[in-house]
Amino acid sequence: MGVVLSADYKPSESEPFMNERQREYFRRKLENWKEEILRESRETIQSLQSDTVQHADLADRASSEAERALELRTRDRQRKLISKIDAALRRIEDGTYGFCEETGEPITLRRLDARPIATLSIEAQERHERREKVYRDD
Repeated sequence: MGVVLSADYKPSESEPFMNERQREYFRRKLENWKEEILRESRETIQSLQSDTVQHADLADRASSEAERALELRTRDRQRKLISKIDAALRRIEDGTYGFCEETGEPITLRRLDARPIATLSIEAQERHERREKVYRDD
């Protein structure tokens, strides 16, 4: 895309929804987020590979194993997040980004800025969560 964005550009309600500049803004935001996650993941892998110290004390070993397990769970969560980021990038490319999957209505720019992988409007998300709660309480 040949869209030029100033460093201080923020999408505004006063411009057409999901115009070229907004799509480029969110594309960059998503790609930067993904790169940050991948960088952290590489650092974690290096840390786990270099941290092969054998602990003589059982408490130290247990603590170390608990830290490793937590780190691996975090990385797994981030791996799933990357697939959501990739899906959002595909939606930008196919023109469906920023629109609620349930209603087809635009998702507010504030919500997208806070949660760029959002696929539901706030109202649709709240309905979804209420339905989940009802089924969970059964």
